[in-house]
Amino acid sequence: MAKSKKRILVMITAMVLVCTFVLGQEKSPLPAKNTKLKVLVYSNTAFYRHPEISKINRWLVLLGNENGIEADVTEHWKDLGPAELASYDVLVLNNANELDKVIPEAQRKSVEDWFSKGKKGIVGIHAALVHQTNWPWLHQLGGCDFNSDSLFLKAKVIVDPAAKNHPAVKGQPPEFFYQADWTNHDRSVTGLPGFKVLMRVDESTYDPVRDYFKTRNGKAMGKDHPIAWTNEPQSGGRFFYTELGHDLPSLNTAFARQHILEGIKWAAGDPK
Repeated sequence: MAKSKKRILVMITAMVLVCTFVLGQEKSPLPAKNTKLKVLVYSNTAFYRHPEISKINRWLVLLGNENGIEADVTEHWKDLGPAELASYDVLVLNNANELDKVIPEAQRKSVEDWFSKGKKGIVGIHAALVHQTNWPWLHQLGGCDFNSDSLFLKAKVIVDPAAKNHPAVKGQPPEFFYQADWTNHDRSVTGLPGFKVLMRVDESTYDPVRDYFKTRNGKAMGKDHPIAWTNEPQSGGRFFYTELGHDLPSLNTAFARQHILEGIKWAAGDPK
């Protein structure tokens, strides 16, 4: 394990002891003795770095700790080699963008082989699909790239009727309001082979393009604006993406905890 990863893990472990309020718990239960899943959270960036990435990393570790999942955090490409990845079930990309500039080609190939040959899972959070076109494999896996976004706004979310029993959205009403930073992608993934849309956002209930992007070719997506989906390639593992996660407030809710936790478990191979 790279030295940078060890330093981050020491910090994360310390924060777990003092920050359990993030998950709204008075006490933090001990980690499960028989950890079923092992997750690697990667959060390095080459484009815009979201200010709350480190807070979200801690939130993910705490979420895992509460649910018997071991989560390690790194921003070093050396932790993405074949030997390092072998022990993990899921790779979570926490707002990790433009990765061709921070992950060497050999390690990118390692991730591809780990996912495809090992039937592993990848979870993309919020900006994980920003400027990934120079890593064609990840771009294809995610299905789209970034165009623009909104401010942090409340909007109507619509659960796709065909996905209502997916664990990442199960139990939610068909329509509900949620507050987040909503990303506009350069295309919709609806109908792409292997893809299933879980939720969409109703653009008529908020301003989908903030002022900054209105003068920079920012475009709304219209009636078909997916915000969470899955992809199961014919050969390989499982991919789960959600627009939630620009910052901690969009995650620190009962729904988001279910959404992310079940997305991770599904990506690891849990039943649909």
